[in-house]
Amino acid sequence: MSQKKAIVLFSGGLDSATSAAIAIQAGYDTIALSFRYGQKHARELEIAHKLAPKLGIKEHYIIDVNLSLWGGSSLTDEKMNIPEDGVKPDEIPSTYVPGRNTVFVAIALSLAEAKEAEAIYLGINAVDYSGYPDCRPEYLKTFQELANLSSKVGVEGKPPQLIAPLIHLSKEDIVKKAITLNVPIQETWSCYQGGQKPCGVCDSCRIRNEALIKAGYAHLAQFN
Repeated sequence: MSQKKAIVLFSGGLDSATSAAIAIQAGYDTIALSFRYGQKHARELEIAHKLAPKLGIKEHYIIDVNLSLWGGSSLTDEKMNIPEDGVKPDEIPSTYVPGRNTVFVAIALSLAEAKEAEAIYLGINAVDYSGYPDCRPEYLKTFQELANLSSKVGVEGKPPQLIAPLIHLSKEDIVKKAITLNVPIQETWSCYQGGQKPCGVCDSCRIRNEALIKAGYAHLAQFN
């Protein structure tokens, strides 16, 4: 009997690496899917390319889908600065990329059907996140309904299951989970900037470093 397969959305960051490790632990032959979506730097993709085989992932796709053509996010628009003054409650930050997860999951559904994968793993998180609307449980639930309707396998009653194992975890708990799964945290990249070292001040760096310190792994925190 062939091993069951899963697609994992893989940015090379802490959350996606932990999600991938969870899929592997669950017995899936995991296929990584990353995107060159017009982000200002290629650092995260370089990390994803190096990290995937270290996690035991043998098949990795990097897809071009240039969302920077119409801007709307400080991660893709050269005219916008990435914020460095911390996450603000009840405010969706400029690092939100319009429609990004929707595009990514749609492509993952196509890949999953072609590869006969049973599941799609997403590293989205609804607790210690930056306020993105496409990281919420209700978003995931609704997209699952679309997956059930939008494909041959869905009509046949076997749609890929969208699994977000981190969605209800705090960032601190994600760090602890990564440690138990032997994820090489120090080799992941979460920074919104593209330097040789993490900037330490963007929202993603702040959330990550705070979680590492709280979890008792301050030595893994990364500052420029």
